[in-house]
Amino acid sequence: MDEQVGEVSVPLAQRARAALGRRNLVFIGLMGAGKSAVGRLTAAALGLPFVDSDTEIERVSRMTINELFAAYGEAEFRALETRVIKRLLRGGPRVVSTGGGAFINDNTRKQILKGGLTLWLKADLDLLWERVSKRDNRPLLKTENPKQTLETLMNTRYPVYAEAQVTVVSRDVKKEAMVEEVLAAIVDHYGKAES
Repeated sequence: MDEQVGEVSVPLAQRARAALGRRNLVFIGLMGAGKSAVGRLTAAALGLPFVDSDTEIERVSRMTINELFAAYGEAEFRALETRVIKRLLRGGPRVVSTGGGAFINDNTRKQILKGGLTLWLKADLDLLWERVSKRDNRPLLKTENPKQTLETLMNTRYPVYAEAQVTVVSRDVKKEAMVEEVLAAIVDHYGKAES
């Protein structure tokens, strides 16, 4: 019988942790893909600290993401985001969840790709919309047609997200099932790298 922590296999988590070594695990993807929720549980399974880059940006700036966008605009926000993520990746190994636009920025993407294993949680439009339409805290969706805006973001960002080293399809299943898939993808990625 496989040992479990919660609903996550301990042997699988141990193999994934050994495969990662001293590397960070960096979650990328669109808003609503599950980066924070799955990232937090993955960090717990791996025995690593978890940090959400948006939460860290809010902490250091003492402003919400919405306030930062309103006060300084997207360009200034992205510059701050790059600095915060660069600092977070220096302090690893840890699991880092990034904002949806972080990987799109050239400077930030270079830091992320250099700073650890990049894992894209890829979700379809209906799942993302179901998740993000419940809350009003997404500055990029404050448009006349937010679902169309989300689809446009997908079309623009997915080709860039495809540069991630690992892709896991985010689905409407228990978070622990997603964690299992993430852990298996880490093991699989480094198994292929060694062969």
